[in-house]
Amino acid sequence: MIKWLEDNWQNLSSDYANDSITNALWQTIKLQYTSKNRYYHNLAHLNNMFLQLEDIATVINDLDSLKFAIWYHDIVYKSTNKDNEEQSALFAKKALKALNYDVFKVEKVRNFIISTKNHELLLAKSNDNAYLLDLDLSILGTNWETYKIYIQNIRKEYKIYPNMLYKPGRKKVLKHFLERDSLFFTEEFKTKFENQARENLKKEIKML
Repeated sequence: MIKWLEDNWQNLSSDYANDSITNALWQTIKLQYTSKNRYYHNLAHLNNMFLQLEDIATVINDLDSLKFAIWYHDIVYKSTNKDNEEQSALFAKKALKALNYDVFKVEKVRNFIISTKNHELLLAKSNDNAYLLDLDLSILGTNWETYKIYIQNIRKEYKIYPNMLYKPGRKKVLKHFLERDSLFFTEEFKTKFENQARENLKKEIKML
């Protein structure tokens, strides 16, 4: 998996900078996503997003920007932080500057990453933004056995919090999602994941 991800990164970033820069950025990415207490927001999460992206790549308008947003959307992650997305966006901005990435596209990537905070579109007319959010939340619509592993890993990431704090907070997040007209923005992901996602969320709420 790691070798596939590294190749994926090099294929993307090599169009913008030399090997020394792209290799350094890769080492930072790998270090961040394999750091301690990364039970879900890790390289496996990115791997899942990139694998699904292959199926929809032809409908993406700015594929490179979407890929950079995937790489950096959880580059900063700590369960006690309330500004992970903002910090990740800043991290991405610095990295993309090192790659000499187009400044207007850097701003787009920044907005993509910030949109994952509340999973609401920041670029309302951007299908790419919609696909990023759907890729990020696709885990919600997996089969129950996979979903159970996901919620176990999320709980590990929040192990600093006792159940009396974690459970009400988690329940609030899940109910917020269920109150939305749809968990997903694109027709492809609604068709593939919506019904199962709602079943999973309801089951988890009963367990809390």
